[in-house]
Parts: sequence; C-alpha cells; structure tokens
Amino acid sequence: MLAIGVAVVGVLAAAFAFARPRLLGARTDSAAIDGVAQLSVIIPARDEAHNLPLLLASLSASRLVPAEVIVVDDHSQDTTAVVARRHGARVLAAPPLPNGWLGKSWACHNGAAAARHPRLLFLDADTRLAPDALMLLLEALDQHGGLVSVQPNHRTTRPFEQLSAMFNVVSVLGCGAFSARPSRVQRMAFGPCLLTTTDDYRASGGHEAVRGDVVEDIALAERYADRGLRVTCRLGGDALWFRMYPQGVRSLLQGWTKNVAVGAGRAPARFTALAVLWVAAAAAVAASLLVGLLGWATGGAAPIAELVAWSLIAAALAVILRRIGRFRWWTSVVYIVPLLWFLIVFARSAVIAARGSTTIWHGRQVPVHVQGGRP
Repeated sequence: MLAIGVAVVGVLAAAFAFARPRLLGARTDSAAIDGVAQLSVIIPARDEAHNLPLLLASLSASRLVPAEVIVVDDHSQDTTAVVARRHGARVLAAPPLPNGWLGKSWACHNGAAAARHPRLLFLDADTRLAPDALMLLLEALDQHGGLVSVQPNHRTTRPFEQLSAMFNVVSVLGCGAFSARPSRVQRMAFGPCLLTTTDDYRASGGHEAVRGDVVEDIALAERYADRGLRVTCRLGGDALWFRMYPQGVRSLLQGWTKNVAVGAGRAPARFTALAVLWVAAAAAVAASLLVGLLGWATGGAAPIAELVAWSLIAAALAVILRRIGRFRWWTSVVYIVPLLWFLIVFARSAVIAARGSTTIWHGRQVPVHVQGGRP
C-alpha cells in the first residue's frame, strides 16, 4: 500500500502544478480578419536548411501575414541562407560572434535591430504555425502586453523521440504558469516562441541584456518581470507545434544537456519542488514494481499494489502528455524508459554545470555553468 500512497502524492503534485493548462486561446470575431500584420518575424537559424521550408511555408499560409520575415543566418555550414531567400524571407548574415555572447542571443539581437515593425515575434526554426496562429498570438499580446511566450505542442514521430517526454512534463510543471495558484509575477518563458512590442523589448534590454545566458528565454522573462512588464505563457495546442531534436539520440542528448539543469535552477522554488516530487514518486513506484516483479518471479506474492501505483502514475503522465504533445500511446505505459533517460541527462547536465564546463550544440561549445547559485 505504500507504493499507492507514494503514487497518489506524486499525482497530486502534478495535478496542482498543471491544474490550468492554458492553450493559445480560441480566435474571437475581432481577430477574424485576413491581411498584413505590422509584425517582424525573426528566425535565428544555424544549419536549419531542413527546417526552414516548413516554417516559412506555414507563415506564408497564415491568414494574417507578417509584414516581414527575417532569417538571421548564424554562420551556417549548410544552405540555410539560400533556402530562406528561396522562400521569400529577408536574410541577414549575423556578424562575427563577439566575446561574451551566445549564438542564438546574438542572432536574435541582430534580427531585432534590423526589424522595421512595432511588434517582434522570435521563432525557432523547427516551429510550425496553423493559419490562425498569428492572429491568436497578436490577440494575446494586445490583451496582456509585455512578453507572450508559447510552448509549442511537441509532435513526435520516431520511437527515440519519446525520450523527451519527461523533460517536457517537468518543464511545464516547474514553470508555474499552469498551476492551480500561479505566481503573481511570471518569470519563466519558452524560447521557441516569444512575442513582444519593440518598445517593451528595448525597455527590457532585449537579448543584449541576456547575451551570455544559455537559457536566454528565462533570463529575458526575468528582465521583463524586473521592469514591471507582464510575462504570459501559453501552450501551443493545435496552433503552434514543433519536433524537437529529430536528428537522433545524440542531438537530443546535447540539446537537453544544454538546458535542463540550468533551467531547473531558475524555476520558482515551490514549483521546482512539485516537479521534483512528481519525478521522485514516479521513480519510487517504478523501483517498487521492479522489486515486486522480481519477488513474484522467485515465488513471492503478486505485486498488485505496485501495479496499481504504476497505473496511477502512467495515467497521470498520459493526461499531461496529451495536453503538451503527441507522444506514442505506449510512452506513458513504459515511462521508466524516458524517466531513466531524464535522470541520466539531468545528472550529466548538473555535473557539467557544477564544473563550469561546456557542451556541444550546433557545432559550438556552449558554457553550462552556475555562478552565485544562479546560471
């Protein structure tokens, strides 16, 4: 029965942290127009020739077309610039990377400096938008102001992509934006999609203010909050989605290593505690079931309570995964696999951060470190 109690505690922690999973809202009549938005879309791109055609095609198919699309070519080794021009984007070659800057922030900074319109939308190259997505984003910005951030729906295709499941869950649990009692001031954001006005971007200091931060999305949200500017987070649902690290397990390892431990150190303490409680409960239930199955195989009693506890955790995980992505039906059933992967990558990231070392991302050495208790 202890296993069931542990599972209930973990499920309750997840339920509290994810009680209000707000999607990018339904379109209202006021937004139901076609036309051109006074909006600059900025896409930092390093070796993204494979992703850009899909993103740029989705922008072209939007009911509300952005006034300009800027692809900042971040010293790509592939045909990123050629592909971007072929699909109608304005291409800006990023100048040499200065000391103290990380590549994505430098690309975003240069894109924002070249933008000609009063609203800025930063999109990662692997995002995709539904035809109504820009209208929904602009409506959210008009309503809330400040910084609007969307976590895209995570679409998975190949089996190894299921390894990202627990990372996605921990991200939405730990950010605090979707909890039963969210923080009065939101200080977290999701980097794949950030929308703001040019005036607020400049008031926050923009990417120049977070130039050396590996989790520039969270750092930017902190800058907005410190200046009294609101940060609003939403889930992408059917409006905005992406595929994360489809190139293989190696890119998945490098990508999550870059972000996970450092990002966890920036999350609000009470929501970090809830995410930790969820992970600990899931791990404890998995361990108890494995021990029970081993005992049953050697003549002991059937692990009925442990199976019930496993089912509770798996069911809760399935509910969350349906809200944040499209994962295989069996991912939650065999959740021990993505859970073990999460723990391994988190430990690796934490060791790299503690040593003040680096990891490889897009062919660059990226520092992963914590100073004074903060990255």
